[in-house]
Amino acid sequence: MSSTETRRKFLSTNPATGEVFASFEGLTDAELEQKLALGHQTFHVWRKWPVAERAKVLVRLGDLLESGVNDLATVMTGEMGKTFAQARGEVLKSAMTCRYYAEHAAEFLADEQYSVPNGKAWIRYLPLGPVLAVMPWNFPIWQVVRFLAPALAAGNVGLLKHASNVPQCAAALERLVLDAGAPEGVFQNIFIDAKLVEKVILDDRVVAVTLTGSERAGISVATAAGKALKPAVLELGGSDPFIVMPSADIEYAARMAVTARMTNNGQSCVCAKRFIAHEAIYDRFQELFLAGVAALKVGDPMDSTTDVGPISSAGARADLHKQVEDAIASGAKLLAGGAIPAGPGFYYPPTVLADIPTGAPVRQEEFFGPVAMLFRAENITDAIKIANDIPFGLGSALWSHDEAEIEEFLADAEAGCSAVNTLVASDPRVPFGGIKKSGYGRELSTHGMREFMNVKTVLRG
Repeated sequence: MSSTETRRKFLSTNPATGEVFASFEGLTDAELEQKLALGHQTFHVWRKWPVAERAKVLVRLGDLLESGVNDLATVMTGEMGKTFAQARGEVLKSAMTCRYYAEHAAEFLADEQYSVPNGKAWIRYLPLGPVLAVMPWNFPIWQVVRFLAPALAAGNVGLLKHASNVPQCAAALERLVLDAGAPEGVFQNIFIDAKLVEKVILDDRVVAVTLTGSERAGISVATAAGKALKPAVLELGGSDPFIVMPSADIEYAARMAVTARMTNNGQSCVCAKRFIAHEAIYDRFQELFLAGVAALKVGDPMDSTTDVGPISSAGARADLHKQVEDAIASGAKLLAGGAIPAGPGFYYPPTVLADIPTGAPVRQEEFFGPVAMLFRAENITDAIKIANDIPFGLGSALWSHDEAEIEEFLADAEAGCSAVNTLVASDPRVPFGGIKKSGYGRELSTHGMREFMNVKTVLRG
């Protein structure tokens, strides 16, 4: 695209009202080239900064995130509709993650010594270069920071291709990194169409790519990375199971089930989506779950009393409703919700489906919104069979106090994370990622940092 051609507009649309309140222009080819060149040049400077100096930038970034929490949360809520309270929590978690990597960077990057015959050996961890991050809208600050903090601590630099509907979040993060003291070019936001992602991946100056997004986007990015023989980390969709057995505290499990499904307006890869209860307690669990869903308040996400805000866009809501209609057409029973409300904004009611027939296509799909599916299981083995009967493998949860059931679940549940009597969640101290069609590679902890590093073996006689 030349500078005289019409540029793509990246719009901030408030999903609570449907109104456009900000607009950003896409990059020209020349502007994209400038950013790629700057990132490449800056890497050779940034990688030479002492680890302690890079850590200071991350500490300041954490401070800026924390001090600006209300402003950032307001932007997030306005762009993608999460409740203001949850947006604040996301920013504060991001600040904590910056500080975590600042505190532990030297430890994570220290040489590892080995004994070999006739000399010495050690592993040295070295940065690779500019990494492209293709990020989603549902956690527009956290998803970026969980890539950004370990990448910058390691000495890499970042190029952010954020989701097109959260341009203000993308621009705000770029400013904050500069304000934290990083050199220009260490972290750059690039407003480009999705069709240009492959071009950036194939550019010789870009050394790796990380993506959080849909299965389709993951296939596209993995294909481009494969062509270029570059490492990739993919965190894709999920349809996480939430298993409840008779030994659990059923009332507590049901409350946590509502939280697990409806957090972030139901728009999270690791939201539990399929609730599998033992037949002995299924009716009681269903009763409690439906009561919890009925008590939720749907409304203005800036209102402190709101539990569930709008879906991110009109298109996303239409897709979600079509899935619900398809489920009902296949024989599923609608227990709650299921109708698009009148009025402005892209709201969708908390919805519960049960008795979904075996073989119905929706059993294999991810519902990205406040829609729950209920299943009945004969025992733990049957519950795990139902849990694994999907193409995804991101998270899984079991609510039980039976040690035999817990051990069977931990051994056989097909997921990158298995939680027992707690909710699946990401945390900078432990690795995060999936298996099967939920992607590959890991983010966070030492594992996430080292995904984009040269693990160099040194031999010395």
